[in-house]
Amino acid sequence: MPITRRLTLFAFAAALAGCASAPLSQSTVADYRETIDLSGRLSVNYEKDGQPGSVTGNFEWSQQPGRIDVSLASPLGQTLAEISVTPQGATLTQAGREPLSAQDIDTLTSQALGWSLPVAGLRDWMQGYATAADGTRFVASPANNNVFTKDGWRLRFVSWQDEKAARPVPQRIDAERSATATSGELQIRIIINPAA
Repeated sequence: MPITRRLTLFAFAAALAGCASAPLSQSTVADYRETIDLSGRLSVNYEKDGQPGSVTGNFEWSQQPGRIDVSLASPLGQTLAEISVTPQGATLTQAGREPLSAQDIDTLTSQALGWSLPVAGLRDWMQGYATAADGTRFVASPANNNVFTKDGWRLRFVSWQDEKAARPVPQRIDAERSATATSGELQIRIIINPAA
């Protein structure tokens, strides 16, 4: 596999696999689920060494306490990679290649790409939560759908599975981060399939 395709595939994997999050407040803990199974589509636009790149595909996300497993596929359904994240480390596996491992997803990203892709809050984002820039817990809703996060992301919860539900679940999330000293500009669009 050419190095450029491998890097874009890894950007795709890392965008899905961040797993650290701030503690939940008592007011949101009843709605937050530690165990979820989701699927959907993802597109990532990124910049590396001043050059733009992009990748799109499908994902299957399985989250349990202490573990996240993500399967990534091409838009045509071919499995491209699998990634697992636990408190002990993160591993990326591709068919016919040696697995890549590191102590966490950010370190694994840095090793594979040469820059860090800090999306550690994604497990919260897909449930409509985030840690705001001031450190408070943000709970998204159709009427309150924008936030700047503590780690520099601008999130927009664009659409919902069911806007009239007591606690709506996001359907589309747009995330942007400006260039930093260690990484270029990033834009991520996540579309979550409705629950079966």
